[in-house]
Amino acid sequence: MTLNQIAEAYVKLVLAVGQHDGSYVDAYYGPAEWQTDTAKRALTDLLSDADQLLQQLSTLSAPPADQRLRQDFLMLQLTSVRAYINQLSGTHLSFDEESIALYDAQSPLLREADFDLILAELDQLLPGEGDLNARLSTYHRGFEIPRDKLDAVFTAAINESRARTKKYISLPDEEDFKIEYVKDQVWSAYNWYQGNSYSLIQVNTDFPMFISRAIDLASHEGYPGHHVFNLLMEKHLVNDKGWMEYCIYPLYSPMSFLAEGSANYGISVAFPEVERLQFEKGVLFPLAGIDPAQADLYYRVQAVLQKLSYAGNMVAKRYLDGEVDRLAAIKLLMKYALSDEKRSTQRVAFIEKNRSYVINYNLGQDVVKNYIEQRAGKVDEPHRWQVFTDLLMCPRTASMMGQ
Repeated sequence: MTLNQIAEAYVKLVLAVGQHDGSYVDAYYGPAEWQTDTAKRALTDLLSDADQLLQQLSTLSAPPADQRLRQDFLMLQLTSVRAYINQLSGTHLSFDEESIALYDAQSPLLREADFDLILAELDQLLPGEGDLNARLSTYHRGFEIPRDKLDAVFTAAINESRARTKKYISLPDEEDFKIEYVKDQVWSAYNWYQGNSYSLIQVNTDFPMFISRAIDLASHEGYPGHHVFNLLMEKHLVNDKGWMEYCIYPLYSPMSFLAEGSANYGISVAFPEVERLQFEKGVLFPLAGIDPAQADLYYRVQAVLQKLSYAGNMVAKRYLDGEVDRLAAIKLLMKYALSDEKRSTQRVAFIEKNRSYVINYNLGQDVVKNYIEQRAGKVDEPHRWQVFTDLLMCPRTASMMGQ
């Protein structure tokens, strides 16, 4: 088989796995007949197909230089598909084993003591005394976007992130998106890429949105995050080059490590710290009816909270590996991630559904950050945008980026 034939078979294999797990295929914009022709097949048959494709891919002659990256990425994607089929068949992996098998990456091993100094730092910043979680919850309530102002604030954030992205990334004239506000989800927002440069962005309103999340979600889900990543792959890899393996996005795969990592890192690419604070004070805080004079301390608090991001990985690992039960996991999140009880409960529900996927947000961000800043530094904005764009158009897994 040729590389293109293996790529087509890979797409059909992912579609077939999607018949066993409705959340597995996150996006598909390939030929309609490939999707409609996929009947539910036994997992043993799918495993056999995966083994055969991996063997055929490994015996291909060395590709031209411009396709070597393509072949390496496809090999790791196929390896991940095989691992997921095994999981659907009942194979149990530890948290770290699963993250390596599915995402080609492993989160650093951290314990509670690694976060104690960060908690102490936050204790000095926050007003009031007593329980840190309760004080943070009280403090954060002053930065909730009123529900009747949410659409105006989020729309302003996404329009600004779009304008900033278009200065550096050439986007198709027809690219667009729709925003919906939903409830009863385990995530805070989601980009459902529809193909033809169009996305549906859903924002979960189960809890009030903090003002900092407006730019975070606008950039992560939209520009230069998931929406841009998907449309660049569709345009440059599928439509221009005919690399059909990129017309499908299996959620539990190395693709998500890059997707989530680049979407999180892209926030600071689109909004460098000083520019972000200026935009927040001048536009978003007034739109939300929040005093801009509070912004400086608020973002100092957010910067310290960001240092606690790996606490979620620690809790997910201990919970999924059976070291703690559900109630203990919620309490650990309340103490070390400092989310309140309801948000911590929702986060555990996310962990239960998506398991080791949680590493893609923070570890993915750090690996993408290191990869880009080693090549572009932190000061030369046009160069950083260029390396960032090149990574989206020439996808790499964690190990290919040097994790």
